[in-house]
Amino acid sequence: MQLAESRGLILFSRDYKEKDKLVKIFTESAGKQMFYVKGVHKKNNPLTSVLQNFTEATFIMNLKAEGLSFLNGAKDVKPLTTIQQDIFLAGYSTYLLNLADAAIEDKVYDPNLYQFLSLSLNLINEGYDAEIITNIFEVQILQRFGVAPIFDHCVICGKTTGRFDYSSKYGGVLCEVHFSSDEHRYHADPAAMHFIRFFNQIDLSKVKTINVKPAVKKEIRRVIDQLYDEYVGIHLKSKKFIDDMHNWQDLMKPES
Repeated sequence: MQLAESRGLILFSRDYKEKDKLVKIFTESAGKQMFYVKGVHKKNNPLTSVLQNFTEATFIMNLKAEGLSFLNGAKDVKPLTTIQQDIFLAGYSTYLLNLADAAIEDKVYDPNLYQFLSLSLNLINEGYDAEIITNIFEVQILQRFGVAPIFDHCVICGKTTGRFDYSSKYGGVLCEVHFSSDEHRYHADPAAMHFIRFFNQIDLSKVKTINVKPAVKKEIRRVIDQLYDEYVGIHLKSKKFIDDMHNWQDLMKPES
């Protein structure tokens, strides 16, 4: 058993027996780990408030090579309170946590993914467009699933500017000159493809503001869904939840 300390994000937790919990944490230094936390439901247990959804902290841990590890304590706790208090932001954030969980195996060291996830959640917590942050995360995490579409240039001629569409046949984008090379291309709206190509290469830490019209957002969602259905093939409950949220938002709008 190894004593360790690492920054981490709560992926999920569930009750175990009467007073204990199993908590999965994505740690920066030791990958995803499942922890057994004893007595967390007891009154005045200092870990009770730490093990809430959408919380980042420095965790003190006993790590085991096999089986469950143990959580000893936490410090520098940062609850993402804006997300915690908003069902829509929580929906997007849960999806990002689930995607990260699905993208790599447990106990795999991946500090870059941890930092990308942490940055994405913190930007959502700070008020950036959760839908756009989610799209950027989805596009850039594709490589973790072994998928590497070519977005930066036409796969036939190398052109980098103009109108583009995605081709499964060629594994990347086609410029308008070569649309006829694949009659089964995605037939995506050019504005949506422009943003997806942009999302693929943007440095999220330098994002200031990205304004996208609702109709273009809808088409971006369709294209990314098609990419995930074709190449990744995972079906997360949290993804269905955020899809359904759009209907709720319409219902919750006040009547004019």
